[in-house]
Amino acid sequence: MFETKPSDYQTHLFHDGSYFRSYEIFGAKIIKTEKHNGVSFTVWAPHAKKVSVVGNFNAWNGDKHEMTKLNNEGIWHLFIEGIEAGECYKYHILTNANTTILKADPFANYAQLRPDTASIIYPLDGYKWQDSKWQKEQKKKDWKKSALNVYELHLSSWKKKDIIDTVEAYDECDVQLFYTYRELAELLIPYLKEHQFTHVEVMPLIEHPYDRSWGYQGTGYYSVTSRHGTPHDFMYFVDQCHQHGIAVLLDWVPGHFCKDAHGLYFFDGEPTYEYKDAPVRENVCWGTANFDLGKKEVQSFLISNALFWLEYFHIDGFRIDAVANMIYWEPEGELKKNDLAISFLQRLNTAIGEHYPHVLIFAEDSTDYQGVTAPVAEGGLGFSYKWNMGWMNDVLEYMEISAYDRKYHHHKMTFSMLYAFSEHYILPLSHDEVVHGKKSLLNKMPGDYWQKFANLRLLYGYMYTHPGKKLLFMGGEFAQFDEWKDMEQLDWILLEQYESHQTMNVFTKDLFDLYKRSKPLWQQDHHPDGFSWIDVDNHEQSIFSFIRRADKEDDYLVIICNFTPETYHQYKVGVPEHDRYREILNSDDVKYGGSGQINSGPGKVDKYYLKTIPESYHQQPCHVELTIPPLGVVILRPVKKRK
Repeated sequence: MFETKPSDYQTHLFHDGSYFRSYEIFGAKIIKTEKHNGVSFTVWAPHAKKVSVVGNFNAWNGDKHEMTKLNNEGIWHLFIEGIEAGECYKYHILTNANTTILKADPFANYAQLRPDTASIIYPLDGYKWQDSKWQKEQKKKDWKKSALNVYELHLSSWKKKDIIDTVEAYDECDVQLFYTYRELAELLIPYLKEHQFTHVEVMPLIEHPYDRSWGYQGTGYYSVTSRHGTPHDFMYFVDQCHQHGIAVLLDWVPGHFCKDAHGLYFFDGEPTYEYKDAPVRENVCWGTANFDLGKKEVQSFLISNALFWLEYFHIDGFRIDAVANMIYWEPEGELKKNDLAISFLQRLNTAIGEHYPHVLIFAEDSTDYQGVTAPVAEGGLGFSYKWNMGWMNDVLEYMEISAYDRKYHHHKMTFSMLYAFSEHYILPLSHDEVVHGKKSLLNKMPGDYWQKFANLRLLYGYMYTHPGKKLLFMGGEFAQFDEWKDMEQLDWILLEQYESHQTMNVFTKDLFDLYKRSKPLWQQDHHPDGFSWIDVDNHEQSIFSFIRRADKEDDYLVIICNFTPETYHQYKVGVPEHDRYREILNSDDVKYGGSGQINSGPGKVDKYYLKTIPESYHQQPCHVELTIPPLGVVILRPVKKRK
């Protein structure tokens, strides 16, 4: 007997919340045998009175292809002979209220380009991956002891095609404005390599109806957005990134979803994927609906979705959006811990870890919840990393203060070190900080035109020498002057025509290169032995100095940051005992747009070195005297004796 429907055991696991490969049985599956050639459809609609498959093949008539209800829990199934890949379809659902609704397939692998909303039958097999070497290397990689530098990217606005006479209204723009996944691979990968980024984090690519939601309000969790091409095109993008040594992270939203009529919201006329009770179902802040994370079928759906992206698209990890909104909710108007969400996150991270132990999972969490990156077995949530939102807020607030008033806010730059090793942190300067009137990073900086750039170089220098992995939103590397305009591409004209942006880009490339090849800046990111203050109390001059260490005791760097526009000559800094130190980076170098107050090169002390003075200072056994540049960061490396 010919069977295409799921087994009783598979459906049992799905309803039990433990079938983490639900994509194997749900959705539209092409079946080809000697006697049969068609598509098997399976959907979960527990409250529906009748479900049919409709499409061009039956003139969208809900009476022609009625599905069979397989169990009392509401799984429906139908095999349709004679239809093939490329067909558009939806589910025609008769609700308990005797109304009919049309829904896209929650498990569809491809969808029509917006504004059309039908699902498309698309087989995911057939792509020939060439990243076996990368996959093998990743299984051995310990990112906690490695340089990790993430470029956060919005694919639709990084670069756009130049098309003559395009319409002005963004929502009416032709798809030709968007580069395809394949074209983006050719454009983006050389850029990532040039800037020494180790990872690219792509803002949500699940199918979504509204461009300006940036993908955070999705309808098709198993469909990579058709704005940039097909699923195979996206596989090519990931494959090429891997072949060039770039890891790919997906921004993923398991907390809430879009309320558009064709999506998951009230899927069969009643709450299905969302909470039943309106006070916790409706996410008023974003106009979305919260997933019912306590419902077993929803757990199967979402955890399967994470594994789906890992299996079919070879994704290297996820940034989980809005974790704070999941951990805490307001069911009775009072902020409380959501135990259902906490249990779900633990199950999610456990499942990913069991199937793909090398995958990274980042929590975008602004709360003080303890144990976000602690193992689940120890009561934690099991994330690989937590975004350090406290560091980000404190540092940006400090940088926006007038340079001569910073001495009154000294603690903002030191407070992060009180908790820097309580979790595994990543330091984010993300898209959220450069939208909605917050201004770009460059435009946040106080002072005149020159000081803005100097301040931004200083901010990056402090960020990339501070414990924690790194994340920078696109455009920050060349100092985008305007805040992010999601309807347009980045202001590449700045990089092409203006010297200050060109020299900033040179600085970030050099800084990122130094970061990537300097073990002291990442090998002990999560251990207090990797950091120590030299001078943390110089409020009046707003100068901070500290040491970053690698695993080896004698492998370290000395960092000095001056957050005022004053230049200091023969400034004493206590250092560990070494004969000489070399300045390996100075943000005030003229090649970076600085004023040239540097400590290396012809005409400087001992030409290229700073000689150590054998007198204790700053509780260190000796010290060096050097020039401290205005609004600058200086990085020193001890010169080791050659054998």
